[in-house]
This record gives sequence, C-alpha cells and structure tokens, in this order.
Amino acid sequence: MLVILVGLWDMFHTLLHPTGQGRLSTWVLAGAWRLSRVTGHRVGSAVGPAAMVAVILLWVALQVLGWAMVYLPHVPDGFTYGSGVDPALYPDVVESAYVSAVTLTTLGYGDVVATQPWIRAASPLQALTGFALLTAGLTWFTQIYPPLSRRRALALELKGMAETDLADDLEADPAVATRALDTLAAEVGKVRIDFAQHSEGFYFQESDPDLSLARQVGYLLTLRDAALASSDALVRGSGGRLSLAVEQLSSVLDENFLHRGGEPAEVFTAYATEHGDGP
Repeated sequence: MLVILVGLWDMFHTLLHPTGQGRLSTWVLAGAWRLSRVTGHRVGSAVGPAAMVAVILLWVALQVLGWAMVYLPHVPDGFTYGSGVDPALYPDVVESAYVSAVTLTTLGYGDVVATQPWIRAASPLQALTGFALLTAGLTWFTQIYPPLSRRRALALELKGMAETDLADDLEADPAVATRALDTLAAEVGKVRIDFAQHSEGFYFQESDPDLSLARQVGYLLTLRDAALASSDALVRGSGGRLSLAVEQLSSVLDENFLHRGGEPAEVFTAYATEHGDGP
C-alpha cells in the first residue's frame, strides 16, 4: 500500500500541486537531462518528451507493483481461473503482477476473476487509478505546450529587440520604449510562473536557436541596464519593473534547476550553458 501511495503522491505533486514538482518525477527529469548533457545533448529536443514518458512509466510501474503486493497473499485461492489457465504453471509473484497490470489497464480479459469479497471491492479502485493515470498522462503532455510557446515567443521577441538595438534607442521615443519595456516585463513574469508551475519545461531543449530562451535571455540584462541608466524618469520606472521581473526569473531558474547562486548574469550564463548555448 505504501508503494501505491508514493506513486499517487508524486502524481499529485507533479500534476496538481502549484509547485508542479514531485520528488520522483524531478529525479527522473533531472537524471535524463544530466545524461543528455553528458552526451552533448545529442538527442536534442527529444530529451524533454522522453523524460516525461519515463516519469509516466515509473508511475505505472509503482501502481502495478503496489497492487501486485496487495494481491499476492490471495493468489491463487482468492481468484477463479478460466478454462485452459492453470495457476500452478505460474509463480504467485508473476500471477499477482499479471492481475495487477490487467486491472490497472482495465483490459478485463476475464481469464482471472477475483472471488474474495475484499479483493473484489479493491480491484475497481485500481482500475479507477489506471484510468486517472492515463488521463493525467495525456493532460500533462498537452499542458506543457502553452508554457513552451510563451517561452519561445519571449526568446523570439528578445532576438528581434537585440537585432534592432532597442537598448540604444530608448531615449529616442520614451513613450514607445516604456510600453515595450512594460510589455516585456509582463512576458518575463509569465515565463517565470511557467518555470515554477511547469518545471518539466526546463528540460525541453530548442533545436532552433532563435527560439531558445537560454540563448536570448542575456539581452534582458542589456535592456535593464540601459533603461535604469536612462535620463527619462518613465523609462527608468519601466527599467525598475523589468529589473524586478529579471530578478524573479533568475531566482526561479537558480532555486529550481541550476543551484549556482549569484547575480542574474551568472544564473543566465549557467542557464545558457545547461542548454548548450553557453560560452
């Protein structure tokens, strides 16, 4: 029963808890990412989806194992077997794992049927868990793409700003500069929330450098410094708001993933290095 609860607890913390970080899922995601880094990110953008699949398989394995341990003391006496199935041919451990897997996946072959009242009452709960696990897995994959889209949009916007030298033109039209900086600060805030609530997004590497926030994020510091040094009070005010957003983004990246400490410049450099975009 403890194994079952551990798996369900990790699912809850990963998919439903505001932090979006289950301990087991974080270990798997981070482990897959470290392995990808060791190999020079040869698998590229596939590492994120592959790690998520590995997490779901871990949840499935925990439920199969946990319920198999529940069924084991009742195999084979607590079940009836269809014609042609001889329980004596299979070890009890294998049989209990089979019953658990079939029940979790709601296949319902009918070759093994529980007869003990307690097992008959408990097995529908496992089937319900299996349905919830399937639904949760599909939902997890669909909910990661909006945060990824926001991150890519921010990277593309920063690239465009860098190419047009926005930091050097803040004084030309302070009203336009203020609106651009305030919009940028809001977008940075959304991405910061995405990293906090959808931590799996960190482990998605971009194949297109223009869409890589790790590559483009350094220009935030250039814009921040230029805005704070402006002679226009409105631009400096927008620079202060952007500076706060940059600090918050840096803090989330460092506390949740990088664990390097230091100023935003150091954190962003570490972020770029992690994604293969560093010096």
